[in-house]
Amino acid sequence: MASKLFSHLNNHPRTKLAIQLSFATIFIPSIPILFWSHNAKKEREEREHEVATKLRIPSVQTIDDLMVEKCQPGDVLLFDRRCDYCASGFVAAMACYVGKAILCEEDDGTRSVERGKYEHCGIVVPGLSASKGAQHDPSNLCLLEATSGSGITCRPLLTRLEMSRSRSVILLPLSCPGERRYESDDDEGVGLTEQTKVLKEQTHNELSKFRDKWLTDSHTQQYDKQHSYLSIMGAMLYQTGLYATFPIPISPSAWLVVSALQECGAAMKLNEKQSQQTKVEDFTRDGRFFEKDTVRLRPGWKFLAPVVLRETSSSA
Repeated sequence: MASKLFSHLNNHPRTKLAIQLSFATIFIPSIPILFWSHNAKKEREEREHEVATKLRIPSVQTIDDLMVEKCQPGDVLLFDRRCDYCASGFVAAMACYVGKAILCEEDDGTRSVERGKYEHCGIVVPGLSASKGAQHDPSNLCLLEATSGSGITCRPLLTRLEMSRSRSVILLPLSCPGERRYESDDDEGVGLTEQTKVLKEQTHNELSKFRDKWLTDSHTQQYDKQHSYLSIMGAMLYQTGLYATFPIPISPSAWLVVSALQECGAAMKLNEKQSQQTKVEDFTRDGRFFEKDTVRLRPGWKFLAPVVLRETSSSA
């Protein structure tokens, strides 16, 4: 019966025309998408090869090397990404575009950065190396972030900066109580009180535990297949005002970073949904002066003035 029905439909002229039009409607628009996806993946592979084979002269530091030396576990990086360079597929690019369109507001004078639409972020964590002296080695620092292609990833910070094709990358240095960042004495750990040293050591250990836990959970729960869809759903729920009803993060990358800051004791944990309702651009507002659309840190903790790690023209 079913075979006769399909045979009748296939022999019907209008059915054939409808099938052809449906195929054309789906296939023709997908051609530029497939072309873009191929070029994006090819460009990413070329970039990876370029970074991997980069000639590094001993005792000669690049600007990225100098920037990484100033980073510490707990620092936050904000990315103003170029969505057309997303090499993880069409859905990942759409998540980027939707995030910028909905979650990135026009500068109203309350942000600590003048320009840019930041919809992705990551947190600096201790590296995976357990060798002697690696704990305080800047070259061992990694960036923990939520991504579409690899789920929760932990990549060397220097490599991540060199691989980035973002328009702008901003560093928000995290300062704990009693710490004075970017002073020559404190760079070597001299001048810190014992209480501050203990606090920094605790932050280091808690971020290491957080890193291991989330990397394991990401692998077991196959988060890499969920990130893009969660990003789109979170942005749409925020747009409709229904985000408080559903246990879905508005921005998965911001959710990860705020959760890490709460875990190490730097950020306040006012309620269970606080980290889920945080946007990336909330990091650009000082929680000491704003109560809304900001990341609230615990007393004594603060983000220092933003540092530009990478910036290109908006048309590049």
